[in-house]
Amino acid sequence: MTPTPRPSFTRARAVLLAATLTALAPRATRAENAVAYKYSDYRESGGRVAVETQTALIEQDIGTDFHARITGTLDAISGATPTGEPAPAGSDQVRLTKLHDRRKAWSADLSRQFARVNLSLGFGNSRESDYVSNGWSLNAVTDFNQKNTTLLTGVAGTDDDVQVFFQTPRVKKRSNDVIVGVTQLLDPRTSVTVNATWGRTTGFISDPYKLVEKNIEVIPTIFLRQTFGENRPAERDKWIGLAALNRAFPTLHGALDTSYRYYRDTFGTAAHTVETAWFQKLGEKFILRPGIRFYQQGAADFYYYRLDGTPIVPTRARSTTGPFYSSDFRLSSFRSYNTGLKLIWNPTESLQFDAALERYDMRGRDGITPQSAYARATILTLGARFAW
Repeated sequence: MTPTPRPSFTRARAVLLAATLTALAPRATRAENAVAYKYSDYRESGGRVAVETQTALIEQDIGTDFHARITGTLDAISGATPTGEPAPAGSDQVRLTKLHDRRKAWSADLSRQFARVNLSLGFGNSRESDYVSNGWSLNAVTDFNQKNTTLLTGVAGTDDDVQVFFQTPRVKKRSNDVIVGVTQLLDPRTSVTVNATWGRTTGFISDPYKLVEKNIEVIPTIFLRQTFGENRPAERDKWIGLAALNRAFPTLHGALDTSYRYYRDTFGTAAHTVETAWFQKLGEKFILRPGIRFYQQGAADFYYYRLDGTPIVPTRARSTTGPFYSSDFRLSSFRSYNTGLKLIWNPTESLQFDAALERYDMRGRDGITPQSAYARATILTLGARFAW
């Protein structure tokens, strides 16, 4: 019997928890009192993963120096996702299995403004039927050079409980991240940001529902197709470098926001991300934002589309000493494109509405993993915000 896997796309679990864990980003200006609601529909082609997300936010000043922010999220997840098993003989369609789940998450952040430093403490919790994640963050944003230079320093961590198929009790996964960054105002229209992040994850890092397949010789000349749970290393270090540029063009009534991100980890994965968006003001009340995001990664050292022809002999019990193996397409070599258009409407100074439509497209690069493993999705987002 094939277990039901968790969603295969990266946003499913951390849409809201990231708001706490990546509170490692400075506020450009003093936050205002506001309530907001956002609805997002992520839908992969071919009946694959579909996720409907509803998020509510409230933020409020407390006195003159404190600011609080609370967010809640509900996800409804359904559809089908690759198991990790290769396509049957004569077919290029990888095997899929059905999934359904619901996720509830919240995050809370309290910041304190000192003379030159904004100190922020955040907590978050995310719950699925088989996964519970608790996270925290602490970061400081310090102004220098008459507020033309901003230094960001921060730490964050998670403590997760993972339900592994046919295993009790739940197993642990922990992570810690450190970030240091600088934002420099070059002139009244231009700013640049450079960030460096290091992170470490330990514990159960494998996906408990992803499988590998190998034909095992049960008696001489007789082979039987068998499936095993994947086995990833029990620890991973990652390094991330980010450089961003923001430039306003008053004569065009627009602004450019672009960034490059480099990622590398001890799984052997290296990745590049380039993201660009243009903010175009249309009259007094509308802003149009077209954007594109390009991502490319190499395969993890232990990724195999199939184990046949390799010396690896998988076992039923996962081992922290190896061998390591996974057929999860998310660890393969691929590139993805995300293109979209967002319209922002400000009917009054305190009220804002926005709508965005995006297209996400993944393509394999190894020439071995079938393209049917990779996702193509349409994302619709609608939001409203009232500030005072």
